[in-house]
Amino acid sequence: MEDIFTDFINCINSDRITLGNMIFRIVLSMALGIMVGAERKRKGQIAGVRTFALISMGACLSMLLSIYVPQEYLGLKNGDPGRIAAQVITGVGFLGGGAMIHMKGAVRGLTTAAGIWMTAAIGMAVGVGMYWISIFSTAMILVTLVLFEVYEQRANMGQESRVIRLQIKGIVKDIAPYGDVLKSYNVHLNNYFLQFDYENDTTSLNLVILAPIRGDYLPLFDSLRQINPTKELTLTALS
Repeated sequence: MEDIFTDFINCINSDRITLGNMIFRIVLSMALGIMVGAERKRKGQIAGVRTFALISMGACLSMLLSIYVPQEYLGLKNGDPGRIAAQVITGVGFLGGGAMIHMKGAVRGLTTAAGIWMTAAIGMAVGVGMYWISIFSTAMILVTLVLFEVYEQRANMGQESRVIRLQIKGIVKDIAPYGDVLKSYNVHLNNYFLQFDYENDTTSLNLVILAPIRGDYLPLFDSLRQINPTKELTLTALS
């Protein structure tokens, strides 16, 4: 048992790129990316678990490829291990940018952009004969996209900015009750805007919130309506 552990440590710490330490580094890079992505998603950021995992694995695979080429091919012993990885980051970034869509204050397609970047690294790896690590990395992409999507949905981690617009009878003098209601439904109030119509004795209140994408807003709306007499209430995406 001790010999197996010693062999494992020697494998992952070897200066020479092998199948064993490549698999270990890909798995480790995925785990670290997941940790960062989960933290960012918890804060309501657009990029989440899957996006960061793909970016981390793509960067790791690019670096493995950069080291593997001068190691294995005669005549490239003095090659620069950083050139391939640098060009991947620069070039494929344009393709990733093309996959993203900006609409109504939100960016869509980040996971697709990361997948494009990761797939490009896999293609280069296949081109130099790193067949098994390419197959393994492809499997890790599928695990990331499928299994962690289920995880994000179950953990209710997806959030986006929205605006609740209220037309209220009378002049509102205190919005604290609205903030308390939002907090009770785990909805974060980012900002608010007020407009008073003294002639018609009405108040227009816009609440800029950060809320779960798949949340049930009907109970929240009913609670907000009961704070003050409300003529109209609408929910829109932040534009």
